[in-house]
Amino acid sequence: MYRKIRYLFLLPVILSGFFSGCMKQENFPDTPQIEYMNYTNVFDTGRFAIRGILNISFRDGNGDIGLSPGDTFPPFQKKGDYYYNYVIMYFEKQNGVYQQLDLDPPFSSRIPVLTPLDPGKSIKGFIVDTLGLNPHPLNDTIQIKAYIYDRGLRKSNVISTPEIILRRR
Repeated sequence: MYRKIRYLFLLPVILSGFFSGCMKQENFPDTPQIEYMNYTNVFDTGRFAIRGILNISFRDGNGDIGLSPGDTFPPFQKKGDYYYNYVIMYFEKQNGVYQQLDLDPPFSSRIPVLTPLDPGKSIKGFIVDTLGLNPHPLNDTIQIKAYIYDRGLRKSNVISTPEIILRRR
């Protein structure tokens, strides 16, 4: 009885390995593309959110997303335009109009190298980013915009979250 179950379990594994070799490689443009998935506020016992969790998906045709810790020479030097390859912009709604705020430290970050073992291959995946929020904001409505750069300095599209209310209902 155990042998049948074991073979029935192994058969799908063997067949999936056989058919995966026959599957087509997904083709995406070499310019990275991102898509907004969702955003969630995280509250402690207070009235306002203390963290936000931003989820996006990405895809890149040649798989050159990410920077290594040693990538600090131009154009990836500190305070340079390409130091952060995951750029997050923070907007607060003030008197009915969104104003971009320069945060210190910024929400932007460096995505580590994601290049597959077989260079030049398409990649896709998800980025889940936890953002530390001001627990006592002056305004309770924000919006976040984001984009990424690949190592070829190609900029993705810009995604925007819907309006985010930081106050607990």
